[in-house]
Amino acid sequence: MTQISGAALLKSPARKFGQKVPFSILLCGLWIAAAVIVAFGAQWIAPYDYTQQSPLTRFALPGVVPGHLLGTDYVGRDTLSNLLIATQTTLMIAFTGSLICALIGTALGFAAAHFSGWIDNLIMGFADAMASVPFIIIAMGVLAFFGSSPLLFIFLVGIASWERYARLTRGLVLSANREGYAEAARIVGVPSMRIYLRHVLPNIAGPLIVQLTVNFPEIILLESGLSFLGLGIQPPATSLGLMVSDGRNYLAIAWWLAAFPGVIIVLTTLSISLLGDYLRDRLDARLR
Repeated sequence: MTQISGAALLKSPARKFGQKVPFSILLCGLWIAAAVIVAFGAQWIAPYDYTQQSPLTRFALPGVVPGHLLGTDYVGRDTLSNLLIATQTTLMIAFTGSLICALIGTALGFAAAHFSGWIDNLIMGFADAMASVPFIIIAMGVLAFFGSSPLLFIFLVGIASWERYARLTRGLVLSANREGYAEAARIVGVPSMRIYLRHVLPNIAGPLIVQLTVNFPEIILLESGLSFLGLGIQPPATSLGLMVSDGRNYLAIAWWLAAFPGVIIVLTTLSISLLGDYLRDRLDARLR
């Protein structure tokens, strides 16, 4: 009978996978996967319509009233159903905003690196001006003046932190232009647009993905903060920030109304931030 040594066990694929991916990152991945499922299927997962009211069961404690696992709110709405729909709303806003932010910042970064000169100075100067003012102040002013609407709100969170993508993309493109593969393609007559899309962009995608994972939780917090202040998502729609805002008035008698959405915000942003740090360490050769 062949005996397997301890060293062989340590070199097995499962052991290697366990050594490569920390347990905390696996937990973060599971939480993010659950959040994605909620983001796409909250309407089918929620046990009730999140707007359905039942005044006779208002302020029910979690697990006390049958059918309401996380209790009810001040008008008898099911907290779990509200939480699922609010999570979906917040994540969809954060995803759309992050995608818009990444596209704008990356495009401007490519333009600054390609044209250089006064165009580069103009884009980078505008980026410096945006970074010098806290964006939440700009968003509060715009929403207070024009009023809150879903499209305007998504547009506002979509231009938050675009200057980070612009600076990062500009530096990476300038570095890639000095490398052999881009210069060789340019010498043989390949158009600049094709060089950027087919050769440069795939090679700089790693740092941009990491930046996306850093920006995503910031947009979640931005949306939650604006909704908490009453300038974001408006009823009858709901979001995690709006749930926290509504629940703060009843902390003494119904702590779960603000606690559960607050926990979701913390765990989601923490999971994405930890995953982003892990991807940065794995994708950046200088840190390995």
